[in-house]
Amino acid sequence: MKKTSLFNIAKPYLAICIALILTIFLYVINTFLVIELEFHWLMVLWLSLIASLMTILMQVVSRERSIKSYSDQMLVSKERLANEIKHRLWAEKTASESKVKSLFIDENIPIMLAYFNTDLRCRYHNRIFRRWFGLKPDQIDGRLLMEFSDAEFYSSIKDCIEEIQAGKTIHNERILNSTKGFPYIFTEQYIPHLDNKGKTIGFYTLHTPRAQEKEQTIPKTKAKKQTKPVSLTVSEFSVKSNTDSQSNLISKSSTTTATRIAQAIKEGEFNLYYQKINSIQPTATASSHYEILIRMNEEENNLMPPGSFLPLVDQYKMMPQLDRWIVNYIVQWLSAHPEVKATFCLNVARDTLNDRAFPSFIQECLQKANVPASSFCFEVEVLDARTNIADTLIFTQEVRELGCLVSLCSFDPDSSQLLDKIEFDYLKIDGSLVCNILRDEEDLEKIIIINQLAHKTGIQTIAELVETDDILAKLQQVGVDYAQGFGIGKAQPFKDLEL
Repeated sequence: MKKTSLFNIAKPYLAICIALILTIFLYVINTFLVIELEFHWLMVLWLSLIASLMTILMQVVSRERSIKSYSDQMLVSKERLANEIKHRLWAEKTASESKVKSLFIDENIPIMLAYFNTDLRCRYHNRIFRRWFGLKPDQIDGRLLMEFSDAEFYSSIKDCIEEIQAGKTIHNERILNSTKGFPYIFTEQYIPHLDNKGKTIGFYTLHTPRAQEKEQTIPKTKAKKQTKPVSLTVSEFSVKSNTDSQSNLISKSSTTTATRIAQAIKEGEFNLYYQKINSIQPTATASSHYEILIRMNEEENNLMPPGSFLPLVDQYKMMPQLDRWIVNYIVQWLSAHPEVKATFCLNVARDTLNDRAFPSFIQECLQKANVPASSFCFEVEVLDARTNIADTLIFTQEVRELGCLVSLCSFDPDSSQLLDKIEFDYLKIDGSLVCNILRDEEDLEKIIIINQLAHKTGIQTIAELVETDDILAKLQQVGVDYAQGFGIGKAQPFKDLEL
């Protein structure tokens, strides 16, 4: 470090010292000395004093300029630092938000997503992918697909790997069995990852469950080929046989699938949820209403989206068995809670409407448990009622004779002819009309017409998909009786129901 000389330290104060000494000297001469100095010496002293004062003044001005310059530089540096801090905070916030979004996608999107290099070594996998195999991240990271997956999952990729590496996107549909053996229908995609030269350096696998579809066909495990749907009765699991060996293999797989579904129903591998249905026009006699929803245990653990197992249950004609399980569960719960005065709304499947023994089963359950029939409201979809009016009419008549209630769901003005043939206690207004009630005058008018038509025939109305307070206020103004949706309450586990 360079040392500063004594002269450089004293230099800024030299002019002040000289001026001070001259001032004292002149004061002493004028005050105490009798002998006066010659004029020219006196002038020299005064000029030296003035020069010293001028030097001091120039130093002050110079210091002021330096201070101002330093202040400006500090202000610029401060602003620059503030901007840098601001950008850094923005970058950290953006990175944090991106991490949260990435985590949200990884944790919640119900799609099995993974990335493999050309050697079939896994480089990325989301939580659903890990959960499907029941493995931890370190059991998949950097490992070959064949090391952690089963032969069923690996076979499709193995058959298509040449096409994938050639840069072709593959779309398949097939059934995969979960770790518990329950089958799910998947749409699978293999998407190649190309570098800037067009060479495949890896590929993504996306397995998306098919859910909430009325009609499903069970696909083969190989790409671009499908089998005919399998037909099964409730009491026995029979499969159509074909002469060729490939069809026999599919029939065996279908029989296994049907058996697994029956086992899940028998052992009750499901959990019920409820969603509140609130009275908009409250009366003294209005009871609590809840719609009952069902999820499989694997769905509750976010392994699959809600309802993804239902297409298979419907495909194998086992919905009546599942509906029986739900009815019996609710009856047993009501028997254990005799003080509860509530109405539980249960969806009735198309095949259950055709099941002539189902009303008798309901009656037997209610009588054994001494549960009032008015505790149940069976919901029938408009589409099912239209396509099978005769069975719907018989079903509704028999359950209403027991004292149960019946609701017609997804109702719109085009379905009004059903009210001339079948008696209902409730009409559920189609949610696609309800969510547009504030934006579409035509949909609002349709809801008004439905509400007036229902009330003329003594039927109460329920609005589905009520999401906001504004929609709820408009429905109250129209005169709708009940409302259901996320704006009223989200689905909650039935075991947590408190009345």
